[in-house]
Amino acid sequence: MSQFIESIKVEDQEVFLLEFHQKRINQTFSHFGKEGSIDLKKIYEHLEHDEDGLFKLRLVYDLDKKLRTQMIPYAIPEIADFQLVENNSYDYSFKFEDRKELDKMKMKAKAEEIIIVKNNHITDTSFSNLLFLKGKDWFTPSTYLLNGVQRQNLLKQKKIKETEITLQNIKQFSHFQLINALNDFDDMFVYPIDRIINLPDNEEYLDI
Repeated sequence: MSQFIESIKVEDQEVFLLEFHQKRINQTFSHFGKEGSIDLKKIYEHLEHDEDGLFKLRLVYDLDKKLRTQMIPYAIPEIADFQLVENNSYDYSFKFEDRKELDKMKMKAKAEEIIIVKNNHITDTSFSNLLFLKGKDWFTPSTYLLNGVQRQNLLKQKKIKETEITLQNIKQFSHFQLINALNDFDDMFVYPIDRIINLPDNEEYLDI
């Protein structure tokens, strides 16, 4: 049976974006024709987590409601370089635990992290959604692989806008940053667009 994963931010004993995580789990059960769901609030309360600091609550579950949890200390990674990698068939519309295809793409790449290109459109990295800066405004690709909880939260708060980002217009943006449940919208972790080693016009573009 397929297993799914949620990675939830817990900082100083406070849990973040729980309503978005709960909604995603509920939608997963519903999509696969299963009644009921898992109650994240109860799970967190039963953990009796009493440590300060930043943690990732990692929850792996299946559609029979079998689950396991881990509370892992977390530090936001700083990444040296990125590579555009084309994969027109990859589907990650649900947060499956199985990441073999993602791992395979990363192993072939010449950079530390990958940005997946699907049908000419920018999607996500191997572990996050993306934001791109144009002028003073931040945009997220409308062609995401996974509609992440932080992405949904920032769109709801109108802090970011959604737009089509392609190989043709990516160089119109000056900077980018990575967002997910553990990585907030944060000006401290912003990368210049040329941190992507194979932007269009470069010789090694998509050559892996």
